[in-house]
Amino acid sequence: QVQLVESGGGLGQAGGSLRLSCAASGSIFSSNTMRWYRQAPGKQRELVATITNYGSTNYADSVKGRFTISRDNAKNTVYLQMNSLKPDDTAVYYCNTASSSWILWGQGTQVTVSS
Repeated sequence: QVQLVESGGGLGQAGGSLRLSCAASGSIFSSNTMRWYRQAPGKQRELVATITNYGSTNYADSVKGRFTISRDNAKNTVYLQMNSLKPDDTAVYYCNTASSSWILWGQGTQVTVSS
């Protein structure tokens, strides 16, 4: 069974950095686009960053220039490097991938940024 497992969340300070990891089990990773979403309390889940299997990336305007998504296909892992953190970055961060017939989510990892 394919699973996504996030790690690396925690408490950060404004202006600081955190790095999230998402490890994928199974054989889907290298051929799939991977995404990071986040959901803050009382808000809808939003797409933060995307990386295709070829390494093309895209970012939400709110994190552009501060966050970097990357992937290591040999390790079946996607990363989200978060720099210049802001209190507004506080949310549960989820890893995601999908095909035409299924969607897969990780369990989420909490990121809390203090001012």
